[in-house]
Amino acid sequence: MNLLSSLRYLVALDEHRHFARAAQACHITQPALSNALRALEEEFSVVIVRRGRTFIGFTPEGEQVLESARRMLHEHKVLAQSLSSTADRPTGRLLIGAVPTAVPIAARFAAMLQARHTDLMPVVLSLSSTELEQRLESLSIDLALGYTDRMNLREVQLTAYPQYNEHYFLLRKAAKPHAVELQIGKPMEWRAAADLPLCLLTPEMHNRTIVDASFAAAGCKPRAIIETNSILTMALSVVAGQVCSVMPGALVAAVRGYRELEALPLVAPQVLTPISFMAHATVRPSRAMEAALVLAQDGAWLRHAAAHTGLLTSH
Repeated sequence: MNLLSSLRYLVALDEHRHFARAAQACHITQPALSNALRALEEEFSVVIVRRGRTFIGFTPEGEQVLESARRMLHEHKVLAQSLSSTADRPTGRLLIGAVPTAVPIAARFAAMLQARHTDLMPVVLSLSSTELEQRLESLSIDLALGYTDRMNLREVQLTAYPQYNEHYFLLRKAAKPHAVELQIGKPMEWRAAADLPLCLLTPEMHNRTIVDASFAAAGCKPRAIIETNSILTMALSVVAGQVCSVMPGALVAAVRGYRELEALPLVAPQVLTPISFMAHATVRPSRAMEAALVLAQDGAWLRHAAAHTGLLTSH
C-alpha cells in the first residue's frame, strides 16, 4: 500500500462525497480507490468509511484519520517545496481561493507573485465564502481572499492579512459614452438606487447580504430583476440590457474599458467592508506560501490593490 496515495484518495472522497467522482478526480478507477481505502482500514484496524449503496460518511475513527491525512499531505507538500527550492527561488503550486467579488484582485496578486518568483505556479479559484472557509479548514487551499468579518464563524484558527476596504458603486449605462473609458460619476444615495431595475448576486452570496443590509440601512429594498452568482453576468447584463447593478470597486475597475458605462459611488450610508487574505494559523507554511505572505504585506502591492478597489477617481 502506498500510504500517501491512499491518504490522497481519502481526502478526495471527503471533498467530493462520492466514490466515482473522487476516483475520477484522482485519475484512478473506482475499484482501485475502494481497494486503497480498505487497505487503509486494515492498516489502522478501524472502519474509516461508512458505506451503503453510496457514500454515507466517515466513522468517528475515520474523521481522525482524515484530519491526520490532511496534515500529513500538507507536510509532504511543505517538505517537497523546501527540497526543490533554493534560498531565493521558491518553487511549487500555491492554491489561492477568492470570493467572486475579489477575484480581480486575486488575479492581480497571482500575476505579480509569479512575476516576482517565476518558479511558482499560483492557482486562483473562485469560491463562495462558505467554500472558502471549508477549504481553509480542510487545508485544500493555501490562502483565501475574502471577508474579514467571517473569520470567526468556524472553529479553525486563521491569521488575517488586511488588504483593502470594499467600496460600492451603482453601475449603469452612461447617457453618452466617455471618450476613453468608464466614467466615475457623482455619488448616488442607496435609496435612489433602490428605485432602479437591478442585476444583483443571488441571496446565498455574502456580498448580496452586504448589499441588502446597506439598502435596509437606507430604509429601502432593492428592485432586483436579474440575479446571478456570476460577476461576469452582472457586468454584461448592464452592458447588453436595461438594468443597473451594485458592484464593489474591484469589479468596477475590471470593467473600466467599457466606455459606455458609468459608476456612481453609493452613499448614505457609505459602506466599507474589510477584505483580507486569510491563512491557516496552526500549520507550517510552504515556501510558496512564505513568498505569498511577503507580497501580501508589501507596501507597493497594498497601494496597487487600493488603487483598483477604492473610490476609483477618474483618470
